[in-house]
Amino acid sequence: MQAVEKVSVDDAPTRTRVTQSILENGPSTAADLAERLQLTPAAVRRHLDHLLAEGILETRDQRIVGQRGRGRPAKVFAITDAGRSTFENAYDELAVDALRFLAQTGGDDAVMAFARHRLSGLEERYRPMLAMVEPAERPRALAQVLSADGFAASTSSTPAGTQMCQHHCPVAHVAEEFPQMCEAESEMFARLLGTHVQRLATIAHGDGVCTTHLPHAPESHSTKTVPTAERLPS
Repeated sequence: MQAVEKVSVDDAPTRTRVTQSILENGPSTAADLAERLQLTPAAVRRHLDHLLAEGILETRDQRIVGQRGRGRPAKVFAITDAGRSTFENAYDELAVDALRFLAQTGGDDAVMAFARHRLSGLEERYRPMLAMVEPAERPRALAQVLSADGFAASTSSTPAGTQMCQHHCPVAHVAEEFPQMCEAESEMFARLLGTHVQRLATIAHGDGVCTTHLPHAPESHSTKTVPTAERLPS
């Protein structure tokens, strides 16, 4: 029996069902989706064309297990990284629930320890890169490596130092409730740059960007001081 397309005033919910089906079941053919969602093949292809144009989906050759038959393999539709990002809210809720449990069982110190541990890999990777440039150039170099990791960072000069803006924060929704995520990042910046840093604004607090003041790198002295990160007033 031919599937009957469900009529909807707004196509967006149906497209969400298409992407959700692919996310849950893996790369799928148009025929698979039509059967799974009880839509006509023509309707499915219309939605697939739209999702392809938006960059939510991409096409791949279907993987054949066993002996391959004649003809070209069927095309399957797979979700892209951009498509996955539309489902990030569910992961945010899971992360918040996990950190709430950690806070209840281990206290705020346990949450802070997790936040620091989460960034330890980035710090190890960034440190040798920044060590290759002069201290005065390190804020700009830090912004470049952050941008390469998707933070969309930029810098601007001020009389007192450098202001670094991060236009994207992958943990903004989590940091709204757990500012330790921002504090740990500030601590990492301070260690990498060898100077204290000060948060001026954060996306988690409702600001448009995360802004951090990076003072000029201190000159070498016989007595070294341990860099610190100034906390954003609550």
